[in-house]
Amino acid sequence: MKEVNPRETTRAYAFEMWMQAPMPMVTFFRTLDVSRLVRIARKRGLKFNMLMCWCIGRAASGIKEFYLLPVGGKLMQYDSIAVNTIVADRRGEVSSCDVPFSTDLRQFNDDYLRLTRQVAQTCENHDLPESMVIGTSALAQYEIDGAVGMYSGVFNNPFMIWGKYRRRFFRTTLAVSFQFHHTQMDGAHAARFLDALQREIDALAV
Repeated sequence: MKEVNPRETTRAYAFEMWMQAPMPMVTFFRTLDVSRLVRIARKRGLKFNMLMCWCIGRAASGIKEFYLLPVGGKLMQYDSIAVNTIVADRRGEVSSCDVPFSTDLRQFNDDYLRLTRQVAQTCENHDLPESMVIGTSALAQYEIDGAVGMYSGVFNNPFMIWGKYRRRFFRTTLAVSFQFHHTQMDGAHAARFLDALQREIDALAV
């Protein structure tokens, strides 16, 4: 992670326009077809949430804006991406777990299982401050149509929320929300990311 001069990046105008805005976050909503993820999760004995997080990492890793993030009034550039997941811990509360993204699904799955188990047992967050972290929150037991994340002014990370997937005839769909800081990316980048996410889901090998 290193500080970069916004004027020397493609985000120069966005940094000037949105860095000091009182509400710089934008939220997109999208319904994804996750039929393939559900089938693969069942067939291979994998967690649906883990597969979602991996596809999110895959889609984000191909978009350069995800490697930049406004932090403390500065624009920071990262070499790596991580995907955060919320873990129910042994106290009955929730803790936060950053999982380093790997293009190798087996490696990502191993890290996901190991780290979420560790966080659940220790009740201590696992943070990766040297990576650009994409936050996620899965409310898998509840049917929701969308959610707008809270902007605290402290964390500017992109964030995804989803609830329970829905079965309709031969398709299984999932409504997701994606919140991002306008300094980090524009609407076109966010839309391209959501398109890429659907492609990654569709292309996941059985």
